[in-house]
Amino acid sequence: MTAAFQMLEPDAEVRAAMRGVGLKARAAARVLANSPSGRKNMALTAAARLLRERVFEILEANAHDLAEGEAKGLAPSFIDRLTLNEARVEAIARGLEDIAALPDPVGRVLATFTRPNGLLIERVSTPLGVVGVIYESRPNVTADAGALCLKSGNSVVLRGGSDSFHSSAAIHACLVAGLKEAGLPEAAISRAPFPSRAVVGAMLEGLDGAIDVIVPRGGKSLVERVQREARVPVFAHLEGIVHVYVDRAADLEKAKKILVNAKMRRTGICGAAETLLVHRDAAPKMLKPLLAALLDAGCVVRGDDLSRRADARVKPAIDEDWRTEYLDAIISAKVVDSLDDAIDHIETFGSHHTDCILTDDSAAAEKFLKEVDSAIVLHNASTQFADGGEFGFGAEIGIATGRMHARGPVGLEQLCTFKYRVRGNGQVRA
Repeated sequence: MTAAFQMLEPDAEVRAAMRGVGLKARAAARVLANSPSGRKNMALTAAARLLRERVFEILEANAHDLAEGEAKGLAPSFIDRLTLNEARVEAIARGLEDIAALPDPVGRVLATFTRPNGLLIERVSTPLGVVGVIYESRPNVTADAGALCLKSGNSVVLRGGSDSFHSSAAIHACLVAGLKEAGLPEAAISRAPFPSRAVVGAMLEGLDGAIDVIVPRGGKSLVERVQREARVPVFAHLEGIVHVYVDRAADLEKAKKILVNAKMRRTGICGAAETLLVHRDAAPKMLKPLLAALLDAGCVVRGDDLSRRADARVKPAIDEDWRTEYLDAIISAKVVDSLDDAIDHIETFGSHHTDCILTDDSAAAEKFLKEVDSAIVLHNASTQFADGGEFGFGAEIGIATGRMHARGPVGLEQLCTFKYRVRGNGQVRA
C-alpha cells in the first residue's frame, strides 16, 4: 500500500487497522515479558548491523522526507531534527548497541523482606506492557523508542509524524528484521502503517485496552493534545523552558563556554537554554561579555533594560519571552537581585524540565539543586546534557516532568513497573 493511498484511508478503516496493530502488540508483549536477555540483545545488535548495511536506503528515504518538508516550508529547527546523514545513522546504530549492553531491568529484585509470620515478600521489576509513542519529525526516535521498549520487555506501537514517514519506515524495517533474526515476534515493535491523524486519536483511546502508557515526543500542541485527550497514563513534558543562572560567584570564562553550548550546540532540542539569568552583583563584570558571547555566536538576545544597556544589539524583551520555548537561536536575558529571585523566576516561568546554576560557591549550588523543582538540575554543566544517552541510559524515549512514576529521561528503569512475589509455607490469615 503506497503512502499516497494510505493518506486517503477513511478514519473508520484506520481505527480498525490500528486496533489490529494493538492486539498483535499485546500478544507480543506477553512473549517479550518472559524473553531472555540474550535474545533481546540479539535483536538489537542485528538491527544495528542492518542500519549500517542499509544506510544509503535510509538516506534516500530521508531525502524524500526532506524534500517534502522544505516544500512545505518547515522551520530550520524542524529540518535539523528531521535530517539524517551517515554520521547520524551510525549514532543510531551505536545507540542500539549501547542499549543491548545495558543490564536487563526485567526481573530485578528491588526489595526483599520477611514478615513475622514467615512470609517472604519480594518486590520485582516487570515491564509496563504496551507503550504507545507519538512523535513528530525525529526519525531517530523510531530506533530509540523501539530499542528501549524491547530491552525493557515492552511492546511498542510507534506513530511518527508524517514529516518523517519514509525515514521512520526505513529505520523500522531494520528493527523488525532484527526481531525476526532473534526469533521474537515482529509485532513487538509495531508502527502505524499510515500517517493519518486518525491514528493519534485511536492511540489516545488506548486501542481497546491494548496500550498501557502513552509517550508523546514533539511540540507543545502535540503534547497538549495528548495530555488532554489520552485515556491512558502519559509520560511527557509540555515545554522545555530551560534556564541558565549565572551566580555572583561564577567563573566568567567557564560561564561563557557553558552558556553558549547550552544555547547554541543544538537550538531545536528540549534541553537548549531559553533564558539567561544573571545575579545583579555579577552584572557589572559578567553581563556584557556573556551577552556578547551569545550575540557573536549568532544568537538573538531579548533582554530587560540592564541587558539592553550592556549591549546595544539586545532587543527588548516582553513578558511573554520569559515563558517562551524558542527552539531557535533566540534567548531571553534578565538581571535578578539574588539567588532567591532566580529560583522564584524559574518557579514562576519555568516548565520543571531542566535548569542550571553556574557558580563556584558550593553553598549557593546546593541551595539551587535542592530548591529548584525541575526534573533535571545542573551545576556548572551545559543543559544540553539533559538526555538519556548522556545519563548512561543508552537512549531515552522522552523526558517526563510529572511527579508520578517517571521523571527526567525515560529509560529502561522508567519503562518498568513492579509486582510483589510472596512465598509462604502454609500460612493462613487469622
